Amino acid sequence: MDDETTPVPAPGEPVAVRAPAGTIVGRRHGRVCRFLGIPYAEAPVGERRFAAPVRRGRFTQPFDASRHGATAQRVPLFATTTVPEPSVPGDDVLNLSVVTPATPDERGPRPVLVWIHGGAFLAGSPASPWYDGRAFARDGVVTVTVGHRLGVDGFAPLDGVPTNLGLRDLLLALDWVRENITAFGGDPDRVTVAGQSAGGGAVVALLSSPAGRGRFRRAVSLSGGLFDVGADTARDFVAHLAAGLGVPPTRAGLAGRTEEQLQRAVLDLRARRDDHTLVLGPYVGDDILPAPLVDGLAAHGHDVPLLLGATGDEFDAGEAGGAGVAGEAGAAVAAVAVGKKNAAARAAGTRLTDTLFRAACPRIARARREAAAGTWLYSFEWPSPVLGGAAHCVDLPFFFDLLDAPGVPEALGGEPPADLATAMHADLVGFVHGQEPGWARARGGPGDPAREYGGPGAAPAADTTGVFDPVTAAEAC
Repeated sequence: MDDETTPVPAPGEPVAVRAPAGTIVGRRHGRVCRFLGIPYAEAPVGERRFAAPVRRGRFTQPFDASRHGATAQRVPLFATTTVPEPSVPGDDVLNLSVVTPATPDERGPRPVLVWIHGGAFLAGSPASPWYDGRAFARDGVVTVTVGHRLGVDGFAPLDGVPTNLGLRDLLLALDWVRENITAFGGDPDRVTVAGQSAGGGAVVALLSSPAGRGRFRRAVSLSGGLFDVGADTARDFVAHLAAGLGVPPTRAGLAGRTEEQLQRAVLDLRARRDDHTLVLGPYVGDDILPAPLVDGLAAHGHDVPLLLGATGDEFDAGEAGGAGVAGEAGAAVAAVAVGKKNAAARAAGTRLTDTLFRAACPRIARARREAAAGTWLYSFEWPSPVLGGAAHCVDLPFFFDLLDAPGVPEALGGEPPADLATAMHADLVGFVHGQEPGWARARGGPGDPAREYGGPGAAPAADTTGVFDPVTAAEAC
């Protein structure tokens, strides 16, 4: 394997970029340059913890961007996750990484893909090798992966604390991209924000927010959804969490616990309550999300083209699969994780797949039916022989064209179809480059067109209709 395709960056040749943020020194690996762990905000510690993010001051000395930065994740969602999700210690969790082609493009600045990881807004890591941008760099795209605050630190509603701190982090990161990406060969006027699972849900939230206007030009949501959390649900959960810790449900009370302690307490409380649904996430009722996401989508983002979809099974994998799938897990996932998949759990997984993920696709399209920029749907149907279906997260190595990344054989088996990865990656690259997808727009009605990826007997990518019309999805709408 040559150095252009090595998933874990080698020492490489130092390469310096002079940006408005200061001099940043990354590493060149063949035709790709990586600039890792660049802080875009001051570390959210001390008085800055549970506070709005503060723009990072300009580097007075060259910043060493040769290693991944600290992650907000201290504890993975599961002991084993489908996506390799390393936790990196440190305080500077508000950082981002840039992967760019090593040579300038004579045609001018390249389009930019800003990627937001998944993990139920409680976990996940931007340092995953599944998110490396080398294939995008090969195809003329600058990739930025972003870290943000998670769990209690990112999304707990506390008196005297700005809500939606995790989304505020992402908005500041998008500002950093706009101000600095030209130095990396990127075009600040051609930014696509994209994410998967909770990251896809964050994209939908940003698209529905008045604060997102002008910060990105295109949007992609992979297995995202309408993940806004009601005020009563979030405050009730925080109250029970604080009671279990023996502290008041206040900024001062929770600040006495480390991020790791709070993340473990959240996971423990969910387990005790047998509640694996979304408990902390985009919070409705502030300046970022003044209205529920459906209403926000009807009012905002109409000039932003949106590509969205889901996997065919999500949390409804077959008897062989599902162990350790990370994301917005329901009772089915908890059962699978301990090898107890049964008919009841399978039914719960089907309901979760349809109501939380697949039903969200036509609902979002319907909310955006007046959007001039358009909405396009896809459905990923290739069944992993390891997980027993088109499970949550398994589409990621295809969209990123990283079938050789660490952890892929464990999730997809030894021979995932390379032609499917080529087709899916090409569709995503074309969208980021500004092309309109090669299938009809969706408006949220029955029989809406969608691109089907890897269905039984289908070509690597095929147009189809009605894939988001199951009875349970219709009822959920």
